Amino acid sequence: MEKYLKAVPAHCTGRLRYDPVSMLKTVLFGFMKYGYISLRELEDNCRVNLRFMYLMKHETPSYRTFGYFIHDVLQPSVEELFYDLNRQIFAEEHIDLNHLYIDGSKFEANANKYQWVWKKATEKSRYRLFAKITALFEELNAELAPSGIAIPTNTEYAPEYLAEVLKQYTAFWKLDEADFVHGRGHHKSPQQRHYERLREYMSKLDEYTEKLQICGDGRNSYAKTDHSATFMRVKQDYMGNGRLLPAYNVQFGIADEYIAVADVNHYRSDMDCFIPLMEKFHEKYSFYPKYPIADAGYGSFNNYIYCEQHGMEKYMKFPMYKKEMTDKAYQQDPYRAVNFKIDETGTLHCPNGRAFRFLYRQNVRGNRFGRQEEVYQCEDCTGCPCASDCKRTDRNRTIRINRELTAMHQEVVENLNSIQGALLRMNRSIQAEGTFGILKTDRWYKKIVRRGSDAVRMEIFLVSIGHNLYKYYNKKQKMRQAA
Repeated sequence: MEKYLKAVPAHCTGRLRYDPVSMLKTVLFGFMKYGYISLRELEDNCRVNLRFMYLMKHETPSYRTFGYFIHDVLQPSVEELFYDLNRQIFAEEHIDLNHLYIDGSKFEANANKYQWVWKKATEKSRYRLFAKITALFEELNAELAPSGIAIPTNTEYAPEYLAEVLKQYTAFWKLDEADFVHGRGHHKSPQQRHYERLREYMSKLDEYTEKLQICGDGRNSYAKTDHSATFMRVKQDYMGNGRLLPAYNVQFGIADEYIAVADVNHYRSDMDCFIPLMEKFHEKYSFYPKYPIADAGYGSFNNYIYCEQHGMEKYMKFPMYKKEMTDKAYQQDPYRAVNFKIDETGTLHCPNGRAFRFLYRQNVRGNRFGRQEEVYQCEDCTGCPCASDCKRTDRNRTIRINRELTAMHQEVVENLNSIQGALLRMNRSIQAEGTFGILKTDRWYKKIVRRGSDAVRMEIFLVSIGHNLYKYYNKKQKMRQAA
């Protein structure tokens, strides 16, 4: 226990502190019993619940004491504690980590749902501000023209540049804010008006720059009351109707009903969460799972290539998997590019027999492994009787084909439709989705309580530890009853 309590401060003066080992046992037992337990519930249970009283040796720390302990002492080592407990349980239970069932769920953040910042809106406002700054600089240049001074203009500006211009402008006119006039009946000088506008623009540009830095490159929004939370479409009811709320994307990798790996991301799409989750798994267990099984939210070119590079089989559905497996009309649609006939020379032909000529290759945006598409165009669609069914514009039809991705999809279909694939798909729906069902429905953990990425990760690890201990205890009890 002591290796996880290195952050306990040395005792100096005052009242003797509570035993940190007892507090750690109490906190973990609380999360095991309830799924999630608040600080005040910990304090109340230490007063009236015999099991908590036994663990705390009949002492009753206040909720603030538990809060300081969790935040200051437990947070730096909670991830190490989670994986060490996993290794102990997995070694005893002989857990198979080569079959990893992956799923994610969006948990609403503890943030104001009506105060948000959108990256694209901020960028538009910033470029409008750049135009205003340029117009102001042109006015200043007209004012300073008799002195032979000119302020360089540009399409974009940095706050530091505006600060330097303001400093030089103030020094040139020897301006002092104490001499400025305000209110009705006072007329501001042109220099005062320019000074105030320049300060206003500099302050606004500072605000926009800070917002874009907080948002970063991997997301398009954040909540003002929790900068780490991203606005996502969160399911609210059994019909799947959702709202746009600040949330975190929590990812679990499940092995034999235990949470083997956990991660918290601000990405809205599960596709972007797969590689970080696998890197975390490899970091903690020193190998990659042979069979990572996931739903259609994870199947992408990037993730398939990543699996090939690290010796993992492709058992992740792609987005159109269900439609291709169940919709025969879509599967046999003659106007789909994958169903076009290819002659002996390798030329594509549409259902009307007209040839498609290769135009060029183009990179797919957002792809980290150099994925490219081949673009083909029909030689002539004029007078084609199939035009109304084949295309939607008056121009010759253009198609995009990625043969490598098509081959990967075919491999995924063969894997998932095999007997082993059917069993793995069934187990994934039971174990991965069942874990989130237990947490959200049975144990009533539906919303993040803490704020900030570090605190949220700590909370998720505590909930995961509680879930694994809860599973471990239940399995032991069943084995005793069976014996």
